[in-house]
Amino acid sequence: MAKITESAPTTNKRQLSGIIGKIIIALMVLGSLFHLYTGGFGLFSTMTQRSIHVMFMLVPVFFLYSATIKGSKKLPWYDIAFGVLTLISSLYIFLTWTQQTMRVGDPPLMQLVFGAIMIIAVLEGTRRTSGNALMLTATILLLYTYFGKYMPGALAHRGYSANRIISFFYSTSEGIYGIPIGVSAALIVLFVVFGSVLNATGGGKFFINTTYALTGRLRGGTAKTSVIASALMGMISGSPIANVVTTGTFTIPLMKKGGYSPELAAAVSALASSGGILMPPVMGAAAFIMAEYLGVSYQQVVWAALIPSILFFASIFFIVDLEAAKKGLVGLKKEELPSIVQAFKEGWHLAIPIIALITFLIMKWSASKAVFWAIVILLVVAYIVPSTRLNLRGFIKALESGAREAIPIAVACASAGIIVGSLALTGLGVMFSSSIISLSGGSQIIALFLAMIGSLILGMGMPATAVYIVAASLLAPPLVDLGIPPIGAHFFIFYFSVISCITPPVALTSYAAAGIANTDANKVGWTAFYYGILAYIIPYLFVYSPVLLGQGSITEIIIATGTALLGIYAIGIALQGYFKGPVRALERLFFFGAGILALIPEGKTDILGIVLVIILMLANFHLASKREKFQTIQVPSK
Repeated sequence: MAKITESAPTTNKRQLSGIIGKIIIALMVLGSLFHLYTGGFGLFSTMTQRSIHVMFMLVPVFFLYSATIKGSKKLPWYDIAFGVLTLISSLYIFLTWTQQTMRVGDPPLMQLVFGAIMIIAVLEGTRRTSGNALMLTATILLLYTYFGKYMPGALAHRGYSANRIISFFYSTSEGIYGIPIGVSAALIVLFVVFGSVLNATGGGKFFINTTYALTGRLRGGTAKTSVIASALMGMISGSPIANVVTTGTFTIPLMKKGGYSPELAAAVSALASSGGILMPPVMGAAAFIMAEYLGVSYQQVVWAALIPSILFFASIFFIVDLEAAKKGLVGLKKEELPSIVQAFKEGWHLAIPIIALITFLIMKWSASKAVFWAIVILLVVAYIVPSTRLNLRGFIKALESGAREAIPIAVACASAGIIVGSLALTGLGVMFSSSIISLSGGSQIIALFLAMIGSLILGMGMPATAVYIVAASLLAPPLVDLGIPPIGAHFFIFYFSVISCITPPVALTSYAAAGIANTDANKVGWTAFYYGILAYIIPYLFVYSPVLLGQGSITEIIIATGTALLGIYAIGIALQGYFKGPVRALERLFFFGAGILALIPEGKTDILGIVLVIILMLANFHLASKREKFQTIQVPSK
């Protein structure tokens, strides 16, 4: 039987050993190999690919995640039963889906039984891996499909029988096996495995050491290391919490040592790690799903994501730089930092597969083919240097780790499929869209504000990718109906789905960072919110200036990005109250206003904002110089 390794019960995750543990590990490794095969040699038919994917991702949940934290040290019989029944239900739809599509009339009893088991397994699996919020949302909407005929007024719909509901969500590509799980089955696992193999070869260490060597000597260099390292890890991770745990374990203690308070160190790490999900190419799997929703290529979505992600990280970078200047923090000594030459000597070759991946995507290869060959190249180049070489055991461990990291995302996608299917089946999505338009009175800015609030509320306790899927179904259509470009509407929603991770009162990424910093989680949440205030402004920019989403000429993009960066820096000065010297309250107000003008995508406002920012900077520089000279005057003693 399975043995559970001893550990403090602070999470519901289990570490299995024994026969069952080996079986589950084998299942996860086979799952990763299955996705590698389909990535390199082509996907199977829709339901075949998705049903096998759900089997590999959902069955291990009941062995790796206990029902409660207290139950994390034992494997009860009902979890084994849950796992076995989920396996059988997955195999049943895999073997019979072609017959189900051609059957007319009521579904057979066996299909209904296994369908009910699968729906319950998805909901319970979601609760265990992603928390209650997403599970309850899916459950309520599922019940709504049945009880809708009893609802009052506009909420009422025709209602559906239990047989129809189970059949729809289990036997078609519209429910559990809908677009979200389709994207997960085709792409998400591959990218997560790529990140896992890269970490196993030392890629994460290479990123951090290189960044630390380059920025550690600058003022506030430890915080800047955190910002850049989180951006680089975010390129391949796609999970804010995984990012903060990976990079924050190293960077948060460094920031505290460099003079930052524990609250600010954790807040910077949480902000930067949340922004990692905005950084192409992975983007927490949202890039792939967004491409499906918009009907555009994955490459177009990645290109559109580039400037918003740069603006996000620039806003944090500016904030920590100004904080360091205000506190008089200096960089570390050369001997305290890793050698850039040594870092490159040990890991330069690990950048090759990332460059190859980006090149393949630019060449318009399919994303699955691109990441498959990037993994192959990674394994080959890692073999060149003995310190990064992966043996068979290490490769299998990386495949297992990749599957573990992909499981919560895949299960959330399955649950999101239930939500999206319910909205389509009941017409609730259309009604919700009409309500947004009605409440906004036809005003784009009011509709955007409502969409922002909706995304932030949905994000309290739900993974960012799942928030985006749900919000895109509910909130994107009314924004598009009001004349907002589809890509702008979807990126607006996605941005706030991500920012919800650091928005109090439920700021999951901030809480994870607070645990590493050993400080108060609420203080970290509010600190991250304050220093990340620019992130709440940026989405409005690219809605009204599509050029910031790469929709324009290179000249237009460069000018718009430059003025946006200047505006962000000016607002950063206003927030910090410091430039070359202290900035008084009235000056801060002027800096904020000038920054907003520079951000507004209009020629006249851009010019006015730039001029005002330059004047204010020169004035502050002049005052700071006079103050410095005055302080250095020595009064001669008698």
